[in-house]
Amino acid sequence: MRQISDRLQRAVDALPLAPGMRVLEVGCGPGVAARAVAARIGEGKVVAIDRSATAIAQAVRGSAAEMEAGRLEFRCASIEGFTLDRGEPRFDLAYAQRVGVLDGRHDGRRALAALKQVLKPGGLLVIDDRPPISAEEIDA
Repeated sequence: MRQISDRLQRAVDALPLAPGMRVLEVGCGPGVAARAVAARIGEGKVVAIDRSATAIAQAVRGSAAEMEAGRLEFRCASIEGFTLDRGEPRFDLAYAQRVGVLDGRHDGRRALAALKQVLKPGGLLVIDDRPPISAEEIDA
C-alpha cells in the first residue's frame, strides 16, 4: 500500500465525510485517496473510477482488504460516460483532485452532467480545494 502524500491527506481531511456515506472518486489513480476515504466512512462505500486501466490495476493490487470488506470498488471508466449500474444507489458525495475535465483545463460539461445524474438530491461535489457544491447547483 502506498503512503498518502501531504497534499492528498489535506484533500481527504477537507472532504465532508460521514460514516455510511456512498462516495465517488473521479480520477483515482493508484487508489491512495480512495483507501483513505474508505477508512473514514466505516460501513459506507467508495466507488473509484479512472480512465486508465493501468491505474485501476495498480489501485486494485493495493486495496485487497478494503475490496474484500465491500467498502471499496474500482471501475475503469471516464466520468463523461459514467452511469450507475441498474438498481445502484446514487452517491452522497463525489470528489476529484487534479482531473482536467473538472478543474477547467478541458471542457467539463459532459462530466458535470454525468455527476449531476449520479449524485443524490442534496449530494455534494468537491473539486480540488473548492468549496462543496450541491447536486442541484451543478451547472451542466
